Amino acid sequence: MSGAHRSRDSADHDGDGDRDAIAPLSRDQAAALARALTDLVGTARTALLGDGDGSAALRAIRDHLGMPHDEAVRVSVDVPVWQHVSVHRGVEEHRRQVSPDADWFGLSASAGMHRQHMELPGLLEQDAARGAERLSRPDFVTAATGPHSTQEVVAFGLLCTTAPGGAPAVLALRLTQVHGPMQVTLEVMCGERPDAVALLDRLTELTEQHDIIRGQVVTFGVNEHMGNELVSFLPRPGLAPDAVILPDGVLQTIEQHVVGPAERAQRLRDVGMHLKRGLLLHGPPGTGKTHTVRYLMGRLRSATVIVLSGMSLRFIEQAAAMARRLAPTVVVIEDVDLVATDRSFSPTGNPLLFSLLDAMDGVAADADVTFVLTTNRAADLEAALTQRPGRVDLAVEIPRPDAPARRRLFELYRGRAQLSTDLDRAVAVTEGSTASAIKELMRRAVLAALQGDPNADPVVVDGDVLGAVLADYTSERAALSRSLLGAAGDDGPDPAGPATGSPARPGVAPTAHSGWTAYRPRR
Repeated sequence: MSGAHRSRDSADHDGDGDRDAIAPLSRDQAAALARALTDLVGTARTALLGDGDGSAALRAIRDHLGMPHDEAVRVSVDVPVWQHVSVHRGVEEHRRQVSPDADWFGLSASAGMHRQHMELPGLLEQDAARGAERLSRPDFVTAATGPHSTQEVVAFGLLCTTAPGGAPAVLALRLTQVHGPMQVTLEVMCGERPDAVALLDRLTELTEQHDIIRGQVVTFGVNEHMGNELVSFLPRPGLAPDAVILPDGVLQTIEQHVVGPAERAQRLRDVGMHLKRGLLLHGPPGTGKTHTVRYLMGRLRSATVIVLSGMSLRFIEQAAAMARRLAPTVVVIEDVDLVATDRSFSPTGNPLLFSLLDAMDGVAADADVTFVLTTNRAADLEAALTQRPGRVDLAVEIPRPDAPARRRLFELYRGRAQLSTDLDRAVAVTEGSTASAIKELMRRAVLAALQGDPNADPVVVDGDVLGAVLADYTSERAALSRSLLGAAGDDGPDPAGPATGSPARPGVAPTAHSGWTAYRPRR
């Protein structure tokens, strides 16, 4: 410290100099000061902790392990936050099997400040410095377990338990955000590393067995905070086959390609056949591609379904990893042209295209995983996606409904209302319209019927009501509405474009083309 004093003396002799200025410390002086401060902190810590058991939590850990926490081996694993419930259930199953009398405990409130951003050893030492004499309760949060269900799970807690070999262990389950997005951290402390690793492996195995996503319909989303990826649960649709109105043979072809292998998965494996399959549904907007996909979701009730559309398309790698782990699975990629347009359209290419191709290639051939792709622009798709075997095996056109199909659609979309009129004119007027257009027309007709008699039971759509709605639909002023609803125009080609790799003549039976099959229904 003498150098500092000399600097102060020099400033005093300067008269009008800065009397508070202190000259920079030399390297030796800085090292001496650091050692002095370290000794001071150590003295204070010793005074607070005494014999290394400055809190009830540290005493519990020391008594269970037979050693202080800072002498134990610690191993950990980080998982996405959407696996929180699965990890919690896996740990709870271990507790039920091995340590049924053990209770979760937490750390003092003081140690809990900013705990998500701290490592576990630092939190334990904070708790020790506070000297809490009683064990604190764990923290819980509520997490989704399905479209309409939730569960409380441990957000911060410690548990004294036993490793598979019988060695004492302490595990910690907590939400963390040390670097990047929020995640779930599972940590194990043991006297020996093999015991800690064995317990962590066992907990990972139980987590996979109790994975909450298995058998559900989910989609990826983005949290507003730091762009964290989240998984949301969706209700599983339950559509009857007669609610999917397609040309004859189309639905049967799709079911044979997607459902057939799922029902005979083990037999196909036994004879060395591959299970992974790819289906492309293409056609104009509103013809029923998504509706058909919803039918498949309900048809494969035991499969995990992962739906990617819009902004969630960027999570294709995460979706593929989930699909591999939770097979049987169906990965639905809606409007795949958003990420899989032909590379020649862009000089820089599309990184998500390569993620999609890698994801589809990364699934083993014997994995029961189906990729279902939909597009309104089949002609624009990258050839490496549509023309390479093992990616898309079957392409099916979902066309605009023909006359018999339009009649069935009017009947389907009347709901519980009654139709008291002949549908011949309606079928003729809607030539070139899509299924979604007919659905909207029937909604308008029912609404018009209710305006005439709000309390009608049943609601009756008669010829006058339906005629008025059709007249408005065909009027010149409604041309834009018709276009938006999917009516075919007379001034240009089908917006879906020609079917990539499809037969030149409509009605030709399925044919092989560059590794996949194009199916265009007879009209």
